[in-house]
Amino acid sequence: MFEKLTDKLKNGRYLTLETTPGHNAQFSPTIDKIQDLGLDKLVDGFSTTDNPLAKLKFNALFGAKLLQDRFNKPVIATMSMRDRNKIALQSDLLGANEFDIRAILALTGDPATISDQPNTKGVFEGDSTLLLDIISAFNSGMDYAGKPFNIGPQPIYPFAVVNSYAKNPKTLQKKMQKKIKHGAIGIITQPVYDIENAKQLLELKENANKECCSENKSAELIMGVFPITKLRTAQFLSAHVPGINVPDCWLEKLRKASKGGLEEEYKVGFELSKKLFDDLQELHPKVHLMTANQFQIAKDILV
Repeated sequence: MFEKLTDKLKNGRYLTLETTPGHNAQFSPTIDKIQDLGLDKLVDGFSTTDNPLAKLKFNALFGAKLLQDRFNKPVIATMSMRDRNKIALQSDLLGANEFDIRAILALTGDPATISDQPNTKGVFEGDSTLLLDIISAFNSGMDYAGKPFNIGPQPIYPFAVVNSYAKNPKTLQKKMQKKIKHGAIGIITQPVYDIENAKQLLELKENANKECCSENKSAELIMGVFPITKLRTAQFLSAHVPGINVPDCWLEKLRKASKGGLEEEYKVGFELSKKLFDDLQELHPKVHLMTANQFQIAKDILV
């Protein structure tokens, strides 16, 4: 199933849906919602997040296993450098591999200082490129220390992330190049809210791939989409989330709509988000849809 997903990534239309395991001992109710809405039939695969914002959640690897078993579709499981040293990273990869969890999104992770668990300490033996290097070693049949496995793992498919906006776009290109050089085959952007921004990101990706062509490495860019249906959400993303740019026109339209009540605010936000999604599908039909588990919004965007 992973070969089919990567073929879509390289050659066709590609769509994955993010899921966020909750602060619960069961992930199945979330999967039930996806099934009830028929979303599994509208996407090529899923992802599971790994304790975002350093808040305790259900494990991303186990969540990925449950999703794959239910829908027989590939899941990109996130692994964070914040919570694991090199031993734990490799051990988790080995265990996940036998259960066919073989698409991994490498993240450095949010700082442990913002965790909801008292006195939590971050591990951070390296940034996400260390995990990409570990995956490269595994795909060569050895561990990170260079010791060959008696029984090698099945191929692992590494993904990475990049901001969608920077005052100096060259910094984004350098970050893309770094992830490509360390083996990422897909780079998921932070949410994009402007088609011109998307075009610029594609140009930067092309330049990054050219810089890495001597090493015979390249990656596809996957546009992150996070629908905004509330003015408050747009304001928060604009003011407090680095690497995301919400256009002034979005803020202004949502501000005007909010004066007409919640329904009008939602309607305008959804229309802006739906148009953006459709425009991105025309420009570059490789999208990762994020809705913070608001799966009805995902369904409405996709149909």
